[in-house]
Amino acid sequence: MTVAVILKHKGSQVETLRPGTTLQQTVTLLAAKRIGAAIVVGAQGEVAGVISERDVVNALAQHGAAAMSLAIDKFMTRDVVTCRMTDSADDLMEVMTRGRFRHVPVVEGGRLVGIVSIGDIVKRRIEDSDLERHAMREYITQAG
Repeated sequence: MTVAVILKHKGSQVETLRPGTTLQQTVTLLAAKRIGAAIVVGAQGEVAGVISERDVVNALAQHGAAAMSLAIDKFMTRDVVTCRMTDSADDLMEVMTRGRFRHVPVVEGGRLVGIVSIGDIVKRRIEDSDLERHAMREYITQAG
């Protein structure tokens, strides 16, 4: 299974923010969309960072409530690991587990084209397993 297969089923919608967005605006977006992270994009639409729930917690731990009025570029993860549509889900899951992060932007030709979470990979694997189990039952039933 590749990243392309995951995005085909999930969709390629990505919530993006600008570096000057406040932490309060970010928290509001994450809560409204029920997501764990958003991609921070620069002036040319390039991936500049990721702001995740973990980044929000760290910001609050460091600065208290005052963090809510500060820009997210102060708190975002800047060293972003990205993937391509052709990358395998197994490889991506290993990278996410090793790096201890749950969201990876999908970039093709320098353009942000999607985002994959560890939950997306797990969901797709469960669906594939269910389809395989169903096909095996059908085969056994018809053979008998």
